[in-house]
Amino acid sequence: MAEPVTDLDRPDAGAPTAPTTPPPGPRTAAPWLVGGAVTAVLLLLAGRYGYHRDELYFLLCGRHLDWGYVDQGPLVPALARLADTVAPGNLVLLRTPSALIGGASVVLVAALAREFGGGRAAQVAAAVLAAAAGVVLAAGHLLSTTTVDMLVWLVAAWCAVRMLRTGDSRWALGIGLALGVGMLNKLLPALLGVGLLAGVLIAGPRRLLRDRWVLGGAGIAVLLALPYLAWQAVHGFPQLSVASSIADGDSSYSGRLDAVVLQLIIISPFATPVWIAGLVALLRRPAWAAYRAIGWAWLVVFAIVLLAGGKGYYDAPLLLVLTATGAVVTVDWARRGTARARQALLAAAALMVASSAVLLLPTLPADRLPGFVVEVNYDAGETIGWPAFADSVAAVHRGLPPQERARAVVLTGNYGEAGALARYGPARDLPRAYSGHNSMARFGRPPDDADVVIAVGWERPDQLRGWFTEVTEAGRVDQRVDVDNDENGGPIFVCRGLRRPWSQIWDSEVSHAS
Repeated sequence: MAEPVTDLDRPDAGAPTAPTTPPPGPRTAAPWLVGGAVTAVLLLLAGRYGYHRDELYFLLCGRHLDWGYVDQGPLVPALARLADTVAPGNLVLLRTPSALIGGASVVLVAALAREFGGGRAAQVAAAVLAAAAGVVLAAGHLLSTTTVDMLVWLVAAWCAVRMLRTGDSRWALGIGLALGVGMLNKLLPALLGVGLLAGVLIAGPRRLLRDRWVLGGAGIAVLLALPYLAWQAVHGFPQLSVASSIADGDSSYSGRLDAVVLQLIIISPFATPVWIAGLVALLRRPAWAAYRAIGWAWLVVFAIVLLAGGKGYYDAPLLLVLTATGAVVTVDWARRGTARARQALLAAAALMVASSAVLLLPTLPADRLPGFVVEVNYDAGETIGWPAFADSVAAVHRGLPPQERARAVVLTGNYGEAGALARYGPARDLPRAYSGHNSMARFGRPPDDADVVIAVGWERPDQLRGWFTEVTEAGRVDQRVDVDNDENGGPIFVCRGLRRPWSQIWDSEVSHAS
C-alpha cells in the first residue's frame, strides 16, 4: 500500500504550510498558574529533610569541574558549583533550578495538549496530571540529572509535535538544540533521538529522514554534545561500564520487572489509564495520523530500555507526552459521559494530588516517616540523616589512639557517603573521605602511607580483609531516626596493616569494588 502523502512529503517541505491536523486549542493562562503553584510548593519544601546522596556527589563533582565524568556530563555539577559558590550550604538555592524545571514541565505538558487540539479543560487537566506526576514532583524536589533530562525531552517533544502539526521542518533545529544541550547532562537524549527517528521511519513522513533541516538539527545535537563525547572517548567510554552495572541490577530502579512496574506508577497509578488512552489514540485516531511517530517513539524507546536493562524512568518524559494526549481524550470522554463519571474523575484527581504530596514530597516529619513512604519513594530515605551519619563516623574517629587518629583516613562504599563527609566532616574534625565509586575514584586516592582507615558503607568485611591485615567493627551508623535507607545501622570498620600501597590497589581493585 502506498504511503499517504502529507505536507512534509511535498517538494517545498521545510517551509511553513497549512496545517493538515486539527488546529491547536485556545490559549489559557491556567496551566501557568498550575505550574507556578508547583514551583512555589517545591521551593517551600526544598529545605526540609536534607541533601540527597546524588546532590552531595554533584557538589563534589563541582569541585572537580571537567567536560565529563564517568556517569554524567558537566551540566549538573556546574549548576551545583554555581549554587554552592553563590550561597554555600544553601539547600533551597541548590534546588531552585529543579523547582523551576518542575513548574516549566507542567506548562509544557499543557502546551502539548494544546498542540493536539485540546481546549482549555484538556490543557488544565494535562497540567494537573503533570503537577501530581511522580516524575515531576520527585525530580523537581532534587537537583539531579533526571530533572534536567525531563525538561530536555519535553522541549524536544514539543518541537517535534509542532513540526508534525505545521509541516515546518525548521522545528527540527529546536529538537537538535534541546538534545545537544541535554547530552551535556547525560547521553539519554540520544535515546529520544533514536526513538523519534524510528517513529518517523515506521509511521512517516519518511521525507523527514532526508530533510535538510532535520539533518541540520542532528548536526547541532552532535556538535553540542561533542565535548562530553570527546571526554568519554579519551577516557575509554566509562559510561558503558556504568550502563553495564545498571543492567546487572546494581542500582536503584534498575531491572526489567521494575521497568515495567514503573511505567504504571511513575506518573501515577490514577493516570495510567489516561496515558494508555493517549497512546491508543495516537496510534489509531485518524485526525492524529500525522502524530503517530510520537506514539511509536515511546514504544521504541521503552523496548530499548527494557532490552538493555536500563532504569525504568528513562522514558518517563515520553509518558508525560502520552499523558498530554490522554488528557485530550479523557476530557472528550467526560463531556460525553454522565455527571457521575465527571465527579469520579475529579475525585480521582484529588486523591492523586493528595497521595503524591505525601509520597513524593517531604510533607511528613522526618523522624516519623512511615516505612511505606520509603518503600514507594526510595529517594526520600536518602535525604534523611546525613549529619547524624557523619556523627557516627566521627565517634569512631575520636575513639582511635591519638597517633592513629592523626594519620587515619576514611574510605566510603559510595559517593553519597563521601559527599556527606565532605559536607559535614570538617566541622567534626574528620579526615578526608575517599571512595572508588564512579567518578570519586578519579578525585584522588589515599596517601600510600595511610595505613589506618575508617571504612563505612561496606556491609561485608571480606573485601577489606584483602587490603588490610586487621579489620575490626568499631561502631554502627546511627542516624537517630527510624528510617530504612542504605546507611542506617550499617557497620563502621577500623582497618589496620595495609598489605600493599594504595597506588597498587586503587585503580585495579578499589574503584571496581565500590
